[in-house]
Amino acid sequence: MDTIATPIFDLTRIRRDFPILATKVHGKPLTFLDSGASAQKPRAVIEAMTRSMETAYANVHRGAYHLSETATESYEAARVATQRFLGAAEAEEIVFTSNSTAAINLVAHSYGRGVMQPGQFVLTSEMEHHANLVPWQMLRDANIGIGLRYVRVTERGEIDLNDLAAKLADGKVGLVAITHMSNVLGTVTPAAQIARMTHEAGAKVLFDGSQAAVHRHVDVTAIDADFYVFTAHKLYGPTGIGVLYGKRKLLDAMPPFLGGGDMIESVTLERTTYAAAPARFEAGTPPIIEAVGLHAAIDYVTNIGMPAIEAHERALVDHAMAVLPQVEGLRIIGGAQDRGGVFAFSLDGVHPHDLSTFLDRHGIAVRAGRHCAEPLHTRFGVEGGTTRASFGLYTTPGEIDLLAQKITEARRFFA
Repeated sequence: MDTIATPIFDLTRIRRDFPILATKVHGKPLTFLDSGASAQKPRAVIEAMTRSMETAYANVHRGAYHLSETATESYEAARVATQRFLGAAEAEEIVFTSNSTAAINLVAHSYGRGVMQPGQFVLTSEMEHHANLVPWQMLRDANIGIGLRYVRVTERGEIDLNDLAAKLADGKVGLVAITHMSNVLGTVTPAAQIARMTHEAGAKVLFDGSQAAVHRHVDVTAIDADFYVFTAHKLYGPTGIGVLYGKRKLLDAMPPFLGGGDMIESVTLERTTYAAAPARFEAGTPPIIEAVGLHAAIDYVTNIGMPAIEAHERALVDHAMAVLPQVEGLRIIGGAQDRGGVFAFSLDGVHPHDLSTFLDRHGIAVRAGRHCAEPLHTRFGVEGGTTRASFGLYTTPGEIDLLAQKITEARRFFA
């Protein structure tokens, strides 16, 4: 009988791929638990970007010479790699932006202002990163007749699907904008179910995949997303480049967000006609080197295997859920059944900034504050913020054990 090959997750080898993990902080080995903010970079990404700058850099699309043609090929190859990574139907459905925030703002401007009608609503949730809240508030406040509604989050930290159905029931919602994985709670939302409910109500759906695309295999066709965004720097790639996936018919119906070079078909002093998507949304010199880095990052995680990465991170989550609750005085925020490797917590009597500073003295990098999700912290009664540990594919169970040990020491220290 034939067997299906399963990717082998070699954590020791993987950690050797990330040069920064050999760094010491305050004389201690680095324990990097802030990948949810920005992940570290493997040599494959570093070397691909360096090689591009050293041997094949030029501006793209317009140059009729070898270096420009080579750079253009690399840039467009990154688009094809991203299409395959997301399971999109065609490469033209992939728009490069500067990050997830820019991608969401693009949709808010071009779809919200250009396609939605007065009297319609955007529906988002209490769980969102500010990047998926503020653009919709700005759209509402533009006084063009677009309203804004919010879906409740349950005590477990999950989307209240009954409330979602109720908010969709009157047929006035034009767009649902929901995270695919919370950057605070680690909650993975049921994307396919949300998309189905949204479409049955006659609306379109955007998923903020900034966290999910790193931890889970994403297939935008399978979940039937209308828009999907993520950013390279969380996927072990460079800063400065993000991705907007949009169904082709929707992108074709949307006006440009920014004007300038490379998004035009022709220009006269009287008028401009615009290029087809995705070029119409990529004004100016694009992130050329960053696209090379994104391609290398996609190749890197694909070669390891997203199923293998997901299995590793599920094991890390299980380990954290067994270890962290044993720390006296520690409260993990949220308790979703389906969650990724993000843990926000509070510690009795210790301010998050003090805790993170204490941990830093022991080489442990975590985040402290409200993590660009102030309404969510208010929802759970932690307005003063939380400490957040977030895992990457290079995280080890031993690092989680060390975190728990040092949190216990911090509680004694600050007592």
